[in-house]
Amino acid sequence: MYTGTAWWLMEEIPHLCDTSLLPSDSQWTCPMDRVFFDASVIWGLVGPRRVFGDLGEYSNVNWFFLVGAIAPLLVWLATKMFPAQTWIAKIHIPVLVGATAMMPPATAVNFTSWLIVAFIFGHFIFKYRRVWWTKYNYVLSGGLDAGSAFMTILLFLALGRKGIEVQWWGNSGDRDTCPLASCPTAKGVVVKGCPVF
Repeated sequence: MYTGTAWWLMEEIPHLCDTSLLPSDSQWTCPMDRVFFDASVIWGLVGPRRVFGDLGEYSNVNWFFLVGAIAPLLVWLATKMFPAQTWIAKIHIPVLVGATAMMPPATAVNFTSWLIVAFIFGHFIFKYRRVWWTKYNYVLSGGLDAGSAFMTILLFLALGRKGIEVQWWGNSGDRDTCPLASCPTAKGVVVKGCPVF
């Protein structure tokens, strides 16, 4: 509901998604119309049965509803079976599973840096410097978010507009580190150098 409301509010801004005003080599796009078109094709034309049902490629995804219902119960049972292990109660399945929803566009460096910062400030600082954590952790979180957004804009303005690309291990993604990541997984498709499923 929020996405739809925000989309209609953003439509009122003049020239917001006028890609004709952008330079020909601009990387900026306006995916709002494309997202709604794709969703209407998937759910209206193709149908959920051909995507997530018995006729679809993703029917096994439905098992994750069962896994999502059982996993918190397993953590609860583990806390009862091992009451001396206080760290078990800190396992939060919805947070762990929810973070994986961002995985497809993210690289491994996104998750390793998130894990390190979260572990340091969510465990060590919280446990050993509770006063500091209580006073500054919310500001730190806002600062990290604002810093990420600021650096994204700064890098785009400083490098992206001039067509300069910075290549390093943190942004190479799977295409450079995993040669099979570009292989098709559809049944019967044959591509040289790729396994056939």
